Amino acid sequence: MARIIECVPNCSEGRDKEIIEYIADAVRSVPGVALMDYSSDENHNRSVYTIVGDPDQMGEAAFRFAKACVEKIDMTKHHGEHPRMGAVDVIPFTPVKDVSMEECIELSKKVAQRIWEELKMPVTLYEESASAPHRRNLAAIRKGQFEGMPEKLQDPKWYPDYGNHEIHPTAGIVAVGARFPLVAFNINLSTSDVEIANKIAKTIRESSGGMRWVKSIGVMLEERNTAQVSINMTNYTKTPIYRVYETVRFEAARYGVQIIGSELIGIVPMDALTETAEYYLKLENFDKDGLLVSSSPSNRNFTLIG
Repeated sequence: MARIIECVPNCSEGRDKEIIEYIADAVRSVPGVALMDYSSDENHNRSVYTIVGDPDQMGEAAFRFAKACVEKIDMTKHHGEHPRMGAVDVIPFTPVKDVSMEECIELSKKVAQRIWEELKMPVTLYEESASAPHRRNLAAIRKGQFEGMPEKLQDPKWYPDYGNHEIHPTAGIVAVGARFPLVAFNINLSTSDVEIANKIAKTIRESSGGMRWVKSIGVMLEERNTAQVSINMTNYTKTPIYRVYETVRFEAARYGVQIIGSELIGIVPMDALTETAEYYLKLENFDKDGLLVSSSPSNRNFTLIG
């Protein structure tokens, strides 16, 4: 049976299609892995790529991804709604089939060392790979963003795990690690007031006393004149999608605002959606083994993994 690992690297470019495709081609050049999906957001100025495949080849794919980002993205000229600290901003590895978390941790360290040695881009390990408890949370590592990193890296608390105490002059710094499957979930609101999205995001995120396993920020979708609650759910089995959705809906009503749409970014585990279907449809004796999953290439937003 094939062993499968997933990598969902994010780059700080969501507008230049030539650069986005150049990075995609760097991944496609590696045998034994597949680029399942990649999506870009102009407001965030960020792209998310989903790669799955053989653990022995995934390290090479992740490194070539990072190399392409360093070659093409200049962070001194970057502006966008999403927090960021590097051209390749984060590289997470997730076990999917017959691969342990320990193997993903070991792979993350090998890739991190290579990024520093060959690209001279400092690396901080995060989540399951973190070298200290305060370094597990990506938001804490990224606080200060690209512009604040030169000063932050002088603090021994935030020395990179690989590299010196100076950022790469144009590529910044990257976080690399291993983690549980993440659900990236955005909710759009019937308002152009981003402060409402910020207040809702603060209510639901764990760091502000909200729901555990939830990270969230408010952003503005300029081309749609719409405020968005952008959410990362780090453990959907303990805090499910429907609970987050309903809480956002409840909180939005306080401001006379409605949910007008939502989106899932990247690969989504099948269980995360089937339990949401069970909740809303009140299905009785539901058996997910009876599902027929479409693999139509037109459905690029997300893929189901059983």
